[in-house]
Amino acid sequence: MVSGPNLGNTIDGIVVGFFLWNFTLEVYSELSNSLIREAQWGTLEQLYMSPEGFGWISFFQVLSSFSFFFLANIGFLYLMMLTTGRFLHLRLGSTLPILVLVLLGVAGIGYFLGGLTLVFKRVESFLQIVQFVILALVMFPLESFPLIKYFPLAYGADLLREVMINGKTLSQFPPSDLAFLVLNSVFFFAIGFGAFKYFEGVAKRKGLLGHY
Repeated sequence: MVSGPNLGNTIDGIVVGFFLWNFTLEVYSELSNSLIREAQWGTLEQLYMSPEGFGWISFFQVLSSFSFFFLANIGFLYLMMLTTGRFLHLRLGSTLPILVLVLLGVAGIGYFLGGLTLVFKRVESFLQIVQFVILALVMFPLESFPLIKYFPLAYGADLLREVMINGKTLSQFPPSDLAFLVLNSVFFFAIGFGAFKYFEGVAKRKGLLGHY
């Protein structure tokens, strides 16, 4: 586990945390919001009839959203740095791999919420509650709350702070830190995608895809 001073309460830590939180909200909510829109427009069933399969459609949708939101939030990050006068280390070779791994786990959350959307439809209020849980996972420092390292986002957020605030590179992290982040992200993505497929099956059996 990464050790060091409590970075979560510094201005630098707040800037990094807010950047990651905002990025995370956009990525995980995109799938659920798109399902809600498609259901409202009556086009969700047509997507499921596509020969490519909805799984591939949603995958490329998440991928394109990541690319767009990454560029938008980098601009937002520079604006925050100019506003606060605190300039962070932005080595893409170290920042981007960690961010991708973090958001792999976040995509799992998005798929889980997308599955809930297929079955229960109106989940906007629940999505608003989830964003505060995400905020806690991003902002709480591991040295004060060590058990949250097992939840999605928290460990990756800690590594990202080390890179962006302390200027660390990937080669300076112990292999065990990076291995834990990979396993954590893959685990939560698999859980989320598995839940999505389950809820998808429920929605198909009950004929809910064409209803909102």
